[in-house]
Amino acid sequence: MNETAQNKQAGKVAVIDVGGGQRGIYGAGVFDTCLDDKVRFDMTYGISAGSANVTSYLAGQRGRNYVYYSQYCLRKEYKSLKVLMKQHAFIDLHYVYETLSNSDGEYPLDYPAMMANPALCTVIATEAETGFPHYFTKEDFAQDQYQVIIASCSVPVFTRPAPVGSHLYFDGAISNPIPIQKAFDDGADAVVLILTRPKNFFRKTSSDKWLSKILKRHYPEAAKVFARRALTYNRQLREALELEKQGKVLIVAPDSIAGMKTLGTDPEAGEKLYQKGLKDGKAIADFVDRWQNQ
Repeated sequence: MNETAQNKQAGKVAVIDVGGGQRGIYGAGVFDTCLDDKVRFDMTYGISAGSANVTSYLAGQRGRNYVYYSQYCLRKEYKSLKVLMKQHAFIDLHYVYETLSNSDGEYPLDYPAMMANPALCTVIATEAETGFPHYFTKEDFAQDQYQVIIASCSVPVFTRPAPVGSHLYFDGAISNPIPIQKAFDDGADAVVLILTRPKNFFRKTSSDKWLSKILKRHYPEAAKVFARRALTYNRQLREALELEKQGKVLIVAPDSIAGMKTLGTDPEAGEKLYQKGLKDGKAIADFVDRWQNQ
């Protein structure tokens, strides 16, 4: 082996799942293919529903998130008029990430396996008081203590902010929806980016602006960031597309969302997205291998 080859170091590859409510079933399919192909990422980043996908992937639980999206999220315990009246929220995240996911739940997260996985895990949420992104790690998890996932999934107006420690948090997609720069700052050499909309989709500001007006009354700083969410997403997406041209980023995204909405309950659309994820995920193994074994 020559000196140049000896001095080469294996590249670190990160994966980012941006989430997107029920569209996250696409990411579930992508990760299931990664498990089938024995893809091992060095670093993982989950935002909103993407944080649930990431943790199940780290635990090696193939198909777990598919069951959650295709079955559990259709239950009245998760979303119904009763939930709205009792929780003052459109969805009950505690039902999914506590009742079902705890060790005595219907489909527990394999917490020991997740923690034993050597890959770094970062879950992104938004501080309700400041609007700044907050980066949770494995140190913020404990057996049957998955509040950081609830925090990352707490969409303003539709749910209340989630407490973690002494602070309140909203959905991570508000402050850092596509955290590619964070991954590179943490030491990644390449990134697999999982989107849940087509990669040529750019957000519009209209819905964010009126929702931010509702949020402003109690959380003015978070409301300011929320109002700029589309601009932040679009800027970060353009950066990702440029890095893709350079070969540093692999964007995995559906060619359509099959009619699935963020809080939708269309089983047929969900199945189509999951199958797209399974298929599109096949591109990842070669990309990761090329960087990790360069």
